[in-house]
Amino acid sequence: MPHAEDRYYVPHSSHWPIVGSIGLLFLMVGVSNWLNGAGSGFWIMLVGVAVIVFMLIGWFGTVINESTGGLYNDQVDYSFRMGMFWFIFSEVMFFAAFFGALYYARTMAVPWLGGDSNNFFTNNILWEGYEATWPTNGPAGVGGDFAVMGPFGLPLINTVILLTSSATVTIAHHALIAGQRGILKTFLALTFILGFVFIFLQAEEYIHAYEAMNLKLTSGIYGSTFFMLTGFHGMHVTIGAIMLTIMWLRVMKGHFTATNHFAFEAVAWYWHFVDVVWVGLYVFVYWM
Repeated sequence: MPHAEDRYYVPHSSHWPIVGSIGLLFLMVGVSNWLNGAGSGFWIMLVGVAVIVFMLIGWFGTVINESTGGLYNDQVDYSFRMGMFWFIFSEVMFFAAFFGALYYARTMAVPWLGGDSNNFFTNNILWEGYEATWPTNGPAGVGGDFAVMGPFGLPLINTVILLTSSATVTIAHHALIAGQRGILKTFLALTFILGFVFIFLQAEEYIHAYEAMNLKLTSGIYGSTFFMLTGFHGMHVTIGAIMLTIMWLRVMKGHFTATNHFAFEAVAWYWHFVDVVWVGLYVFVYWM
């Protein structure tokens, strides 16, 4: 007979996957109808969001109870680590697609439309007289007049905030390993507070962009790539800050030890990933 520590824990049947599927169905139907002008779509979307939040709370609560109940061994821990690794890899590919779109627009599409091509049809027939400049609001000024978001001010402050939060979560991690619970609680709290401050300042930046700069999602390819990249990154910061808050609450309840704290470690990985993406985004979107 194998020892208990050699067995791989297989959870019992769960209703949470089907609850999540129902939430995603409501979310998809709601967003689709809302975007197509149906007033009920917004409320259907909210129902979907509520069901998904309910599912996340319940499912992660189950996993936390299984972990604190001693049901997981090293094999399960390894599975969690590999799962988080591939999840972050998929997120890297997600952002790579948007950075690739920005690169393609700047170095290929815009120059082609401006005549920098051996194919004369590109410039003379598609859009004669178009000047290949960046940022661009598209041929014939389809994006309207707008101002460009510079690298200083709120973007620079947010960069300092995220880099600082990367340091605070690292200090918290080392404090957890060293058994210094007071330092752990303090610096983990600082980390998620900095994350929410980042989101608040980004909202201020968006308001300023819309009201004072006329910079919108419809402001040509520049506006599209700017808001898609910063917006999706902001969504990831929000998710990361929420996860850090949950980790802090678990720390306050006495969870995690120096040798058993992968949930904390996984969130720290995710937060460092979010920070690295922002550094690249800050350089390629705000500076270049």
